[in-house]
Amino acid sequence: MEKIASITDAVKFELPVLPYAYDALEPFIDKMTMEIHHDKHHGMYVTNLNKALQEVKNTPSSIEEIIKNISHYSTAIRNNGGGHFNHSMFWKLMKFNGGGRPAGKLSDAINQEFGSFDNFKSKFNEAATKQFGSGWTWLVVRNGKLEIGTTPNQDNPLMDISEFKGSPILCIDVWEHAYYLKYKNKRVDYINEWWNVVNWDEALNNFVNLKTK
Repeated sequence: MEKIASITDAVKFELPVLPYAYDALEPFIDKMTMEIHHDKHHGMYVTNLNKALQEVKNTPSSIEEIIKNISHYSTAIRNNGGGHFNHSMFWKLMKFNGGGRPAGKLSDAINQEFGSFDNFKSKFNEAATKQFGSGWTWLVVRNGKLEIGTTPNQDNPLMDISEFKGSPILCIDVWEHAYYLKYKNKRVDYINEWWNVVNWDEALNNFVNLKTK
């Protein structure tokens, strides 16, 4: 869990280093997109989040605490805090030589809830494709069960203002900046290719760690 001290201690959120090279996800996600997406877009969210937090007297101890109580904060913190949290999770959920299928308890839970991995993938793709405009698609645990849903802009299912709630296990960014350089307006193509870089080990860790809390 990322920590941040009070503003008086001059501690700020930082842009996380990618866990792989910019070109590690090619040919599915190109190097230039990764450079711009991580350095420019995510970097901007971190910069603007730190700036917005300067107006907060009692700074929360973690990004998770901010997100879970986002209704108490400004729109700037909501947008940029969400952008920082979402992207920090997103990078870890992809890897070089990723793809394939989930294993272990996550595989069992997906089969139990959706009937099969293929059914799950189809429902996830449909949700991601139909998300209007910018946003995210999520696999979450809610009330002990897996659910698929979407959030607009940089909202996420942990936010107290979100219509779709749950504990995130897997997510895909469907903002155009995540795919437009390579796929242009073909979001469906991007979504289909994204499955080739999914880090199922990280998704399983998210699921297992949640279950053991």
